[in-house]
Amino acid sequence: MLFGKRDRLIRRILVVEDEPLVAFDNEHLLTDAGYEVVATVDNLDDARAVIEAEKLDLVLTDMKLSGDGDGTGVARIARKKGVPVLFVTAHEIGDGEGLGIGCLSKPYSNKVLRGALEALDKRLQGRGPKKLPPQLTLFERA
Repeated sequence: MLFGKRDRLIRRILVVEDEPLVAFDNEHLLTDAGYEVVATVDNLDDARAVIEAEKLDLVLTDMKLSGDGDGTGVARIARKKGVPVLFVTAHEIGDGEGLGIGCLSKPYSNKVLRGALEALDKRLQGRGPKKLPPQLTLFERA
């Protein structure tokens, strides 16, 4: 720890997004911000394969996905592996609140996404973020 800065707990991220432009933007932003995007997928089956095969620190998932399944299915799989989930969506999350660590409402800016990840990292370290970025809702411990 240098000058009071803590290491990130969130380093390796899976992006689950069915809109190609949003997926590309998220992947580019996360990489530029120093995160490792382990994979970017658009459906439940591919998300399951990555979650089961890789060590992940966070899953970012939309609610609406290609094919069968949705973001809550991704969250259920991630939960079994102990991986926190942030829903990033413009849709209702239904019972997702009990499955994820929070929800970031679309559309959001790059600055808001970076701020949301910083707030999540603080939360996972047991420190409450002083101020949440707009559009981010954190849930009680899932």
